[in-house]
Amino acid sequence: GQLVESGGGLVQPGDSLRLSCATSGFVFKNYNMGWFRQAPGKERERVAAIDYLTPDTYYLDSVRGRFTISRDNVKKMLYLDMNNLKPDDTAVYYCAASQTAVSISESRYWGQGTQVTVSS
Repeated sequence: GQLVESGGGLVQPGDSLRLSCATSGFVFKNYNMGWFRQAPGKERERVAAIDYLTPDTYYLDSVRGRFTISRDNVKKMLYLDMNNLKPDDTAVYYCAASQTAVSISESRYWGQGTQVTVSS
């Protein structure tokens, strides 16, 4: 399977961005999906996840209420709408696909990442 992220960029605090993840090579509708991020010198962390079936969502505490994860099973796309961005949101953002838990160890497919930089 292949995942290709897009939509990152340089924005100012308070701005919004939409990240997209185009997928292929696997049955997207059967996979739990998630967004992770990794800032320089820090460990990769899960930002948001969405179940394949219900779809239940999960958010990192620091982004809850500002970020929204969504999926389009027809287009095989994953999205992350990010509002009120803060400098601490600066990181490389990765999308991931898992048939079990959306975790670093259990995600089967990963994208190459897209850089998000929040700076005034």
